[in-house]
Amino acid sequence: MDRLDAMRVFVGVAEQSSFSAAARRLRLSPAAASRAIAMIEDELGVSLFNRTTRTVRLTERGTVYVEQCKRILAEIDDAARLARGESAEPRGQLAITAPITFGRLHVLPVIEKLLAAHPKLIVRLMLSDRNVHMIDEGIDIAVRIGELADSALVAVKIGEVQRVLVASPKYLAARGTPETPAALRQHAIIVFEGIGVGNEWRFGAAGKTSVQVEPRLSVNSADAAIAAASNGLGITRALSYQVADAVKLRRLQIVLQDFAPAPQPISLVYPAGRISSANIAAFLGAARDHFRRPANRM
Repeated sequence: MDRLDAMRVFVGVAEQSSFSAAARRLRLSPAAASRAIAMIEDELGVSLFNRTTRTVRLTERGTVYVEQCKRILAEIDDAARLARGESAEPRGQLAITAPITFGRLHVLPVIEKLLAAHPKLIVRLMLSDRNVHMIDEGIDIAVRIGELADSALVAVKIGEVQRVLVASPKYLAARGTPETPAALRQHAIIVFEGIGVGNEWRFGAAGKTSVQVEPRLSVNSADAAIAAASNGLGITRALSYQVADAVKLRRLQIVLQDFAPAPQPISLVYPAGRISSANIAAFLGAARDHFRRPANRM
């Protein structure tokens, strides 16, 4: 059995959680399926499954490896269809990561349309306010907000978002509204650690004005920072889409808008080697269509 066939067996066992079930699906004997897994484990020098008399479960290393195997096999199948002159239909798994609020508001609607249009497609969405490592966590495409460092990733800009400072009307009535960035030193500050490095906040289109803030409260979740500000605990910095509803409902008020920094780009990034992936192409197309509509622009 060659490496690719062994990888198909490995993916089958992982999906079925059973050697015998995977063997039946692939029309192999259970012994042949066991030999295929043993061959891969010997070559890698790691165990891919935890085996008991009743269960077969992926190890941590196996979980990482199975995502890469699925991606490789999907690309090989796409290449074969293209060589035969067939159109590549999105199928198999597409793994996406996005910031929590942005993913809920803007990525889920795109996924809903994709799933309706492509019945053979399976989507895994990971929502996190940290920058997920795409290779280590088996991610196909990621939403990134802010300027991107040079890398081997392909970036497609889909929009822009503004950083804003917000506080509740109750807080501002009690403590006053800051008129300049320097006045923030006299206010209670809530810091969301994921929106930037350190506590230096920059203002103006060129970012030349800066203030070193001393937070009363630091959190690692944008939702928590916004909730704290809504409850009157102080002023926080957020992205405009994160607070749009609260501002509209007057639970929060934007301050220092005249000193707003330049907008930040929103990009979809994916590995350069995946440029021909039907799954990624389908998601990019659906995302462009979503953000082209005025109601979904930020």
